[in-house]
Amino acid sequence: MPILSTFSIVAYDPETQSWGVAVQSKFLAAGAVVPYAEAGAGAVATQSYANLRYGPLGLHMMRLGMSAEETIAALTAGDPGRAKRQVGVVDREGRAAAFTGDECYPWAGHRVGDHFACQGNILAGPQVVDAMFETFRDSRSEFPLRLIEALAAGQAMGGDRRGQQAAGLLVVRAGAGYGGFNDVAVDLRVDDHERPIDRLRELYDLHTLYFGESPESEQEPLTEDLIRELVRIAQRAGHYTGEVVGTLTREVREALDALMGTENLEMRWHPDERRIDRPALAFLRKRFKQE
Repeated sequence: MPILSTFSIVAYDPETQSWGVAVQSKFLAAGAVVPYAEAGAGAVATQSYANLRYGPLGLHMMRLGMSAEETIAALTAGDPGRAKRQVGVVDREGRAAAFTGDECYPWAGHRVGDHFACQGNILAGPQVVDAMFETFRDSRSEFPLRLIEALAAGQAMGGDRRGQQAAGLLVVRAGAGYGGFNDVAVDLRVDDHERPIDRLRELYDLHTLYFGESPESEQEPLTEDLIRELVRIAQRAGHYTGEVVGTLTREVREALDALMGTENLEMRWHPDERRIDRPALAFLRKRFKQE
């Protein structure tokens, strides 16, 4: 079986009660193999000749109340290939633990902090895990972005010594899924790319644009001038052919609603309150910039 040479981070954020995993590997679609997480249970990153049973079994154990250390001990005790395995775990209370088998290819190792663990194998050196550890610990960014920042810091110190190929980010939180119907807050993967961490960050920025929310203090009032600007954008996008006006007539409202729907910005558009979220406005200005 191919070796899953990887560096990853598993973490819990007590402020938002979120669990997450981020991973980068010189391995196709690593984000579909390494990360497992369940709100209220914990998170698992399984890698290096990855035993995929570790994910669902580990979550089951933690769901029943086992700690991260107890979970790793139970998983590895019953695995004849444990010497080649590497796994990081954070449990439902945010306790973290990690395991690196003696036969993992060097450099291989891990560091465990408060509510998180960083681990990797076939790395450029221990500085990779150290950089991930320190970056995540010191960052004040929102939780998913802290995970990506940790990956980027590890890559900057040499990362996987075989190179880059795939990355993934999985974050769960109770009721955080689309429409509140599940717990998956973020689930993004870059399966094959020359700079997968950079691309993962770009995808996360898009995720934030489409699914994020802005407080009223970060919303722009729909003044007459702004309505005219949006009408011109709707014209360039092919949604409006009428006169440019500064009021929300029925025709203008229909055109702008169509524009927002086409660009998946409905959640950022508040015509009844006469406001638009600034991230959406910035996106539209950039996308439909007049040359």
